[in-house]
Amino acid sequence: MTEITAKQFEQILKKEGINADNLQELVVNALIKTGQKVATAESCTGGLISKRITEVSGSSSVFECGVCSYANRIKNKILGVNQHTLDTVGAVSKETAEQMSNGVMKLSDADFGASTTGIAGPTGGSEDKPVGLVYISVCDKRSTEVIKAKLWDADNPDRDVIRKISSDICLYFLLKKIEK
Repeated sequence: MTEITAKQFEQILKKEGINADNLQELVVNALIKTGQKVATAESCTGGLISKRITEVSGSSSVFECGVCSYANRIKNKILGVNQHTLDTVGAVSKETAEQMSNGVMKLSDADFGASTTGIAGPTGGSEDKPVGLVYISVCDKRSTEVIKAKLWDADNPDRDVIRKISSDICLYFLLKKIEK
């Protein structure tokens, strides 16, 4: 599992010369180029990744579906997240993120699945799971990668900022998986 902070992610984008606001265009273009499709399962980002992807012209040929699964029963019933996982490690966990991305990929028969689950705040955090903790998962039919994002070091880490950076990280790691 990869761990990353907002500042570290900012440096990665700077080093690679990537503008975070263009990540969805890079993802859609890479999918069009490879003839592949993606589906998303979002909790804390509330559909932001789906929104960003579908803002790009041509995305209808590569975007299968987006499931906004705030409720645990939807994570379980629609995405196939194991109830035992939700009961033991919770919705905000590596395991849940992994099962969400794989579940939406299976549900849609897409080539890639991407998911986010975390605590965008300002409420809901705890000592073990503080505001700004987000698990992001990207998968294809061969492998799954989970990223533990610790976003409390972002500039003005309010709800909107945490959701935006989470979507940026998800799109970036999705792009890297498509390009492999």
